[in-house]
Amino acid sequence: MQESTRLFMYGKIHRCRVTEANLDYMGSITIDPLLLDATGILPYTQVDVVNITNGARLQTYVIPGNIGAGEICLNGAAAHLFSKNDLAIIMAYEQCPISQLVGRASKAVMVDHNNQIIEVITYQTPSLTQLANGEVPSRAHEPYGIKIK
Repeated sequence: MQESTRLFMYGKIHRCRVTEANLDYMGSITIDPLLLDATGILPYTQVDVVNITNGARLQTYVIPGNIGAGEICLNGAAAHLFSKNDLAIIMAYEQCPISQLVGRASKAVMVDHNNQIIEVITYQTPSLTQLANGEVPSRAHEPYGIKIK
């Protein structure tokens, strides 16, 4: 019998600023390679992109942009859902065997207004026993420490 798997969020870019929305490109999201490296997201892989500003959500694939430019550009039809300066969260997932979830790392890359990395937080996936015993502090209502204008 094959082991069950779960979709695991292994990396995200949190509260980045959209630098461009380009209708005339055939599709995808362009992301600064430094941000891809920090999260472990590879080019041409699928990501979810959530628009904090208007609530839109979509799936697309990643293409690398210019190194160090802080580029976050929604291309093609996705440009209808995002505008320059919107805030977004970009999340990447992998299919993971259940037996490998506990202790697995998930990276959250925090950026400033120019999409430059200010912090990388690594979270370890707890066991259900740790959760039930109260060994994992709640993150409910945890504020985001940086105000982005």
